[in-house]
Amino acid sequence: MRVESKKETTYTYKVEDSASRMDDILDASDNDYSDNENNIPSRDKLTFKNGYYVDVTSIFIDIVDSSKLTDGHKRPTLAKMYRCFLSECVAIMNSYTICKEININGDCVWGVFETPNISDVDKVTDVAAQLNSMIRILNYKLGKKNYEKINVGIGIDDGLALMVKAGYSGSGLNDVIWMGDVVNSACHLANKAGRGLRKTILVSSKVYENVLENTQKLLSKCTIDGKIYYEGNFIWKEMENWYHENCK
Repeated sequence: MRVESKKETTYTYKVEDSASRMDDILDASDNDYSDNENNIPSRDKLTFKNGYYVDVTSIFIDIVDSSKLTDGHKRPTLAKMYRCFLSECVAIMNSYTICKEININGDCVWGVFETPNISDVDKVTDVAAQLNSMIRILNYKLGKKNYEKINVGIGIDDGLALMVKAGYSGSGLNDVIWMGDVVNSACHLANKAGRGLRKTILVSSKVYENVLENTQKLLSKCTIDGKIYYEGNFIWKEMENWYHENCK
């Protein structure tokens, strides 16, 4: 799970130091960027000059039209709503051992999963199902408080990502950054899902090809911006049973 970096030192910016750091990074050998493929390396293997290409599955979830929530709620109410949403999204993702990174960006939570096998990619769709069911429970509780209910979009993609360490040595400010189409695409799909006629969960063709047949049956083909994707609104049965027993 991601831990936010904090500013630990006082620093006077110097252009000479900046130019030197640029040279150090740009002069690093391309051979320092390794193909790790199926296994995500531990953070301690990252330096400010290397990086790893890994095959991962990325999932994003965000709130549809979150800016409109500010129209009808005071800030403490919004803070409580967001905290409920964010904490439970993190809890669900963090419960999977194949989840290697969790990030929070505003009203969006996204995770990076190590998925060398089809069964692993399929588990990420399990995450989506649990997130979808969790929103049902959250909306029930929001309704009891007379708070506005929320809708979400969930996007999933599978592919190659570049894992690098960003920041600069000695500053106390650094973080792991995930770069590549797989992350950008999952974010794009989350921004399309749950809007208009789109269903809540939207996955790429590669994800569809890499999940089990039972999961494929829960997804239907759709076209967005000329590209083929697959969408669904499936849920997690155990959580739905709990919902029907406890959310009355």
